[in-house]
Amino acid sequence: MKILVCISKTPDTTAKIAFAEGNTKFDENGVQWIINPYDEWYALVKAIELKERDASVTIHLVTVGGADTEPIIRKALALGGDEAFRVNNTSNDSMVVAQEIAAIAKQGAYDLILTGKETIDYNSASIGAMLSALLDQNFISAAVKLDLNGKIAIVTREIEGGEETCETNLPVIISCQKGMAEQRIPNMRGIMAARTKPLNVLEASISAQNTTIKSFELPPAKTGVKLVDPTNMDELVRLLKEEAKVI
Repeated sequence: MKILVCISKTPDTTAKIAFAEGNTKFDENGVQWIINPYDEWYALVKAIELKERDASVTIHLVTVGGADTEPIIRKALALGGDEAFRVNNTSNDSMVVAQEIAAIAKQGAYDLILTGKETIDYNSASIGAMLSALLDQNFISAAVKLDLNGKIAIVTREIEGGEETCETNLPVIISCQKGMAEQRIPNMRGIMAARTKPLNVLEASISAQNTTIKSFELPPAKTGVKLVDPTNMDELVRLLKEEAKVI
């Protein structure tokens, strides 16, 4: 079985967010970059678990980005990936990213493609669905459990108010979220082995941009808390109506 895991570079969750060039560009100064947690903790680790159960499983990694993404690719290889592909394209357009990944997937004839539910920077949650359309394969989103029975995938996903279990033939694309697997830390053996694992750099095949970023905007600063005496309901109503404007 061949598994393709999509990974991306995102700012560390503790990074201070700022914008430059008239709020049209994310300011990367001083930012620590990590593997997108949904990609690492759930998609990649689930692939590793499947390989631990079946030694014939091969795990390939793919990311779309510049040379600055290579440290996170090496970490993913240290965790348990066998081979990686980096497409040299720095586009933030989700469709461009999906098209680049789809080109890799078509060549590799993968049985299973795993992605994180979303990235923690743009939160678009769009790559899995786009890959499904581009590759004409089934897609199951927000998965919390995955079992394989031969060429059948049994997937449990979250829905409003509960969970839903689906069965589908391979190949299939699945986006993973909390519950799918548990976070792992690379060990020294894995770190050393990652240095010699193949990291293939491919030139971009897509140049068109369907969307562009016009500007970024930080959320408004939080205001202080006003305490209202529980016996003074008239004042509470006034604040909700005149200041909060929620009634």
